[in-house]
Amino acid sequence: MTNLKRREMLRGIGGVAIIGGLAGCTGSGNAGGGDDSETTTEAEMNETTTSSPTPEPEMAMVRVAHLSPDAPNVDVYVDGEVALSDVPFGAVSDYLSVPVGTRMVKVTAAGDESTVAFEGDVPVEEATYTVAAVGELGEGTFEPLILEDDVSLPDADMARVRVVHASPDAPAVDITAGDQTLFDGVEFTQSGSVEVPADTYTLQVRGDTETNDGDAVAEFDVQLAGETVYTVFAAGYLSPPEDAMDKAFRPIAVVDAGMGGGGLLDVDLRAAHLSPDAPNVDVLVDEEVALADVPFGAVSDYLGLTSGMHQVTIRATEAPDTVVFDAELDLMAGAYTAAAIGELEDGAENGFEVVLLEDDRSDPADDMARIRVFHASPDAPAVDVTVKSADLTLVDGAAFGDTATVEVDAGEYTLEIRDDTEMNDGDVVAEFDVAPEGGRAYTAIAQGYLTTDDEPTDAAFDLQLVADN
Repeated sequence: MTNLKRREMLRGIGGVAIIGGLAGCTGSGNAGGGDDSETTTEAEMNETTTSSPTPEPEMAMVRVAHLSPDAPNVDVYVDGEVALSDVPFGAVSDYLSVPVGTRMVKVTAAGDESTVAFEGDVPVEEATYTVAAVGELGEGTFEPLILEDDVSLPDADMARVRVVHASPDAPAVDITAGDQTLFDGVEFTQSGSVEVPADTYTLQVRGDTETNDGDAVAEFDVQLAGETVYTVFAAGYLSPPEDAMDKAFRPIAVVDAGMGGGGLLDVDLRAAHLSPDAPNVDVLVDEEVALADVPFGAVSDYLGLTSGMHQVTIRATEAPDTVVFDAELDLMAGAYTAAAIGELEDGAENGFEVVLLEDDRSDPADDMARIRVFHASPDAPAVDVTVKSADLTLVDGAAFGDTATVEVDAGEYTLEIRDDTEMNDGDVVAEFDVAPEGGRAYTAIAQGYLTTDDEPTDAAFDLQLVADN
């Protein structure tokens, strides 16, 4: 996600920057009984907006969104001066105060002023707008979509959400939350708004049907705060070309106005207590207890969070003043395991730390399983992992803290944990039976003490197979 700040938009243009034609325009369609007067982006919907972006007299408030999936990064010129440079797909700017009047706007390929995607006069009136670059350059449908934004605030216990259909290859869609239909038959470039009670929702994007029960092509969780206005763009390709897999269909969400908070829950975070001499712990996220009394060996379910900065704190359950980890994590959209590994004991060879693993939760083929091996045993040397009665080495020379990922045929296996040798034929120190299923992803965690004789606890060496998807 990219969020273009006000200072970047002001660079080089003396405070004047916009795209599109803004002469009292609204969006090109309206669905679900809503209006076309808000804005969206793939930026941070969790970013706090403390007031409505209302223009001063003789000024307009404008922000820009790059939502054309086959367009390169672009430069935006206003009245011959560079307003924005090297803007990538999915980026949405903050609002900028702009004088009313007619502006000459040009959008070009980044660094190539001769490759022009759009050029024209833009009348700007006293209002609040989002200008979204939508469509496809290759199909000749690239255009600025002008949305007049309703930034009036809902009640303290309500949120307003506008959805904008900006996916060029997606048909008309319905958007549901459980058995409630929020938007009905939204076509490309159309938008609609709805007010709902502040809460967390799972939204389904469905092919448009008369009964709003078509197949869900996407599903995402969103947390909506009271007295806040949001926009969610449905962007990217529903069926991306091979050379544009990174432009696949996705929701892009922002806070338009209001108290802020909440947003798209595009981060999955789980915690793993893998420090054998650490006591039970509580895990706090943003000063709120997310997990309580977590024992050694426990791996939590995934928690849904907004992308951005989050304060993560780990403290002893029975001694809350004993904090073993406290840090601010910058989490981008994706899935993560925060694993507490090593030993708290002074002078330990592998001291206590929290490592953040990026988790691949995608589905392998139906007849294949993906296994990530994670070495979290503090007294075990580097190891090889082989399959018993088969000439197959899954992991070669994994040291403490290392991970290694392999895909295997679904089925039953006996895994051998061996001392690391050049020929992968070291002594077998442990064997474990596993039965990974097709289409599933797992993390196999080697944990506990390989030898407990001289260790502070009797947490013996074990292999824990945890499902990732």
